[in-house]
Amino acid sequence: MVNSFHGSNWDADNIWKCQKHGVSIEKVESLFESDDLRIESDIANSKFEQRFNAIGKTDEGRSVFLVFTIRNQESEILIRPISARYMHQKEIDYYAQKNSNF
Repeated sequence: MVNSFHGSNWDADNIWKCQKHGVSIEKVESLFESDDLRIESDIANSKFEQRFNAIGKTDEGRSVFLVFTIRNQESEILIRPISARYMHQKEIDYYAQKNSNF
């Protein structure tokens, strides 16, 4: 899925939601180039469109929690970030126990 996307879909709303937590556009987009990205379907919040939760690490090794959806626009598959934030240590520990690759 991630390998077939053609880019990201950004606007003022999702840029603001990510940047208010200190995560830049570049950091969000770089997560999708990482082999360490872990993606799960977010069934509870997928009422109007399918949403995904992802965890990954920046080039500096900081853990990021990302919510995104996939949009088809003019026959292109685009990743639309909804929100991103740096993870707290409790979350990092939880995902490390759940997934030994994190």
